[in-house]
Amino acid sequence: MASVSPPTLSWHHRLPIHHRSSWTWNHNKSNSFPSFMLPKSSLSSPTTRKLHHLSPTQTNNAHQPFLQRLHDLCDSGNLNEALNLLHSQSQNGVGSSSDIIKEAIGLLLRACAHHKDVEIGRKLHAMVSASHRFHNDVVLNTRIVSMYAACGSPSDSRSAFDAAKEKDLFLYNALLSSYARNALFRDAILLFLDLLYATELVPDNFTLPCVVKACAGVADAGLGEAVHALALKLGLFSDVFVGNALIAMYGKCGLVESAVKVFETMPKRNLVTWNSMMYACSENGGFEECCGVFKGLLSEEEGLVPDIATMVTVIPACATLGEVGMGMVLHGLAFKLGISEEVTVNNCLVDMYSKCGYMREARVLFDMNGGRNVVSWNTMIGGYSKVGDFRGVFVLLREMLKEEKVKVNEVTVLNVLPACSDELVTLKELHGYALRRGFQIDELVANAFVAAYARCSLLDCAEHVFCGMEEKTVSTWNALIGAHAQNGFPRKALDLYLVMRDSGLNPDRFTIGSLLLACAHLKFLRLGKEIHGFMMRNGLELDKFLGISLLSLYIQCGSILRAKLIFDKMENKSLVCWNAMISGFSQNELPCEALDTFQQMLSSGIEPQEIAVMCVLSACSQVSSLRLGKEVHSFALKAHLSDNNFVICALIDMYAKCGCMEHSQNIFDRVNNKDEAVWNAMIAGYGIHGNGPKAVELFELMQNNGCRPDSFTFMGVLMACNHAGIVTEGLKYLGQMQSLYGVKPKLEHYACVIDMLGRAGQLKEALKLVNEMPDEPDSGIWSSLLSSCRNYGDFDIGEEVSKKLLELEPDKVENYVLLSNLYAGLGKWDEVRKVRQRMKEIGLHKDAGCSWIEIGGKVYRFLVSDGSLLESKKIQQTWNKLEKKISKVGYKPDTSCVLHELEEEEKIKILKRHSEKLAISFGLLNTAKGTTLRICKNLRICVDCHNAIKLVSKVVERDIVVRDNKRFHHFKNGFCTCGDYW
Repeated sequence: MASVSPPTLSWHHRLPIHHRSSWTWNHNKSNSFPSFMLPKSSLSSPTTRKLHHLSPTQTNNAHQPFLQRLHDLCDSGNLNEALNLLHSQSQNGVGSSSDIIKEAIGLLLRACAHHKDVEIGRKLHAMVSASHRFHNDVVLNTRIVSMYAACGSPSDSRSAFDAAKEKDLFLYNALLSSYARNALFRDAILLFLDLLYATELVPDNFTLPCVVKACAGVADAGLGEAVHALALKLGLFSDVFVGNALIAMYGKCGLVESAVKVFETMPKRNLVTWNSMMYACSENGGFEECCGVFKGLLSEEEGLVPDIATMVTVIPACATLGEVGMGMVLHGLAFKLGISEEVTVNNCLVDMYSKCGYMREARVLFDMNGGRNVVSWNTMIGGYSKVGDFRGVFVLLREMLKEEKVKVNEVTVLNVLPACSDELVTLKELHGYALRRGFQIDELVANAFVAAYARCSLLDCAEHVFCGMEEKTVSTWNALIGAHAQNGFPRKALDLYLVMRDSGLNPDRFTIGSLLLACAHLKFLRLGKEIHGFMMRNGLELDKFLGISLLSLYIQCGSILRAKLIFDKMENKSLVCWNAMISGFSQNELPCEALDTFQQMLSSGIEPQEIAVMCVLSACSQVSSLRLGKEVHSFALKAHLSDNNFVICALIDMYAKCGCMEHSQNIFDRVNNKDEAVWNAMIAGYGIHGNGPKAVELFELMQNNGCRPDSFTFMGVLMACNHAGIVTEGLKYLGQMQSLYGVKPKLEHYACVIDMLGRAGQLKEALKLVNEMPDEPDSGIWSSLLSSCRNYGDFDIGEEVSKKLLELEPDKVENYVLLSNLYAGLGKWDEVRKVRQRMKEIGLHKDAGCSWIEIGGKVYRFLVSDGSLLESKKIQQTWNKLEKKISKVGYKPDTSCVLHELEEEEKIKILKRHSEKLAISFGLLNTAKGTTLRICKNLRICVDCHNAIKLVSKVVERDIVVRDNKRFHHFKNGFCTCGDYW
């Protein structure tokens, strides 16, 4: 037969799993392995003898009853009686027939191996060693070595081997088999090298499979390739056992393409060959390829019938792929073959159904399994745990504890722990049980308890478990570091890492992920960059898991450009990456970039889910892009995402912030099961529109429907009271938050009420509340107070507040603008000049007033005195015409809004060029009669523009909606929904 050359591979080559798509089943290339040098003598003909034994029919009839009786005793397991029979027959004169005694000893040694009775085996060994006739008998010594191997005593096998004076290939093979079956792989390899270089024996088709198995055991693909080459030189490659061992070895070492080449070039295959090939694919992540090999087995002309090993290999592959259809076909095949009730097959089927979400079918199979073992119970409990059926987990666990033959083990505990997230008592009971059974010694169990206590926010208990562990590995530290990073203690997570590093352990990818999360929470950009540098130096930057964590770090630290650079470098962007980037742009107030990224996501073929839709709706709300918002709404409807409560909340918020409360109300009314989030979104919508009575009405209705108000609910209600000027109600709700509803007011709640008091001119009451707050006021509170002081001309309080504000944020331009406006409103122009000079020295520039309007899907922006558009002259002419019309119905320019030391005429000219007036003029020029104009502005609308737009809505008979940086104004027929209170 022509020799078949295996693939050319370097000594330590490994095949990356992600190349498995290139596996084929028709390789015709002829390559060669690296040569394996042998001594010349080793290529000579073997000088060994075949093992044999005499059957009872081949012996003298006089000895027939003795051997038959011995056979019967061995078969029944009465080895002591068999040994006594052997002794008695030896002493009664049968011993003169050495062949009969030898046959009897061999028979009894095989029985010891079968029944794993090493004590009787040792007595037989002693009997052989003491015999002058048998102590050098190579056949019996081989039997002794094999017996010890079967009884799990390889050291005794070695002792028997060393004591033998005559060593043939069978004796070497027996010891090689002993080492291989007892996982002493390095000893097997050393013995094989001794066979090659210290004897003239030539390895045969029993030698090489043991050696190949040893190569797989030490994951030495290079040595395995050399043994493959030796098989070719000795002409043993055609042996099916050698080929099977090579397939298994290459699969174990991750060289699946080499396994495929061996498989394809084998002249003869048996069922083990196919099973080995399936296992090699499955173990290296080639689950589809595993199923493909199985289909090849069924279509093979050799008529091989799948067995239990086949099923327990291919069924898990279907489970991983979620191919429940093929899994059902395999179930049917197993039933036809009569192996579906085998416990291992049944366990695999239960696992497959549960992983595919078919828990009812899994439970039926589990209940039908008469020979359930601990794996059966663990599989079913794990299935319930994975699908979140925690009640099913505990019911089944209680049933398992009642079983006498099956005992809970470490895997059971690991499967039950995820179900203890909200079951603190159960968690502690399980922990106590694990301690009593000694399970916590297992590192995985201890780490799982650390994580479970962390999920219950019991970090003290997690640390207690951690401190009780004698040996702490990187995984152990990761459990505790991750627990603190994920539960709001990022500083402690970083401190724990330093202790871990000082203990001599190096971080792995999971440690890095937790550290990045901690840095993101703390906004420690500098430390995050150092970790990024470590990742680059250690080749971790392209890790998918860490890439997302790194992306989140830069997003949360506001370094959106760095996040974009990392995102652009990612080759295979997952849905999570796209969601993170869209969310990042939206969070960092870059809505246009968020919308562009969403469009890129669609173009790349990634189907958006709820998170992406929510983020993109948030971006639409930021720019008040009603048209884009409606398009996203339409997309959500087509993608069947509009029933998700999070998407519903985002839609309500988007329409509210685009000025369409009627759309928000329609969506809200169609929701059957309204949770707190849906109510909160609607209340907040009416809040920003200043519709206090409606928000309060919804607040009461929410409680009547069984929903309990939370922190967000009160934020919406207080905002509504603020914008509507209903101070008494606002103060009432602030007082009731904790006393009546058990919700502790946060800084933002106090800020809203303080702003409400300031707007109402109750500055002293506002200042008093600031001083009585349990938390230290932030810059937002002082800023709103200073704005109120400017509106009401309270210089004394304003000056006091400005000092506090500038202490907190000395480099924020808005603070200086507020102070300048306070001085300007009081006519203190010298002070105004001082403030502006200070701004100039620091390098601060006031943001210009900007308004924008969306027409035909395009957004047009206008700055104060903007003349960049081609229609700028026509826009100004349009406003002039409007001003003449509104002057006839009572409009008079209010120059108090112009906080500059100018002549009255100049102030009037400036008023004409305010950005919202330009945007309205442009909208009137480019939209059909009766179309509602929707304007957004980056600053608070001034009194003059507010008065003018009211009258414009009347003379042009249009609805005009203006969203400034505080709230919405709906102008219609000369009135505004704010009631001139904003």
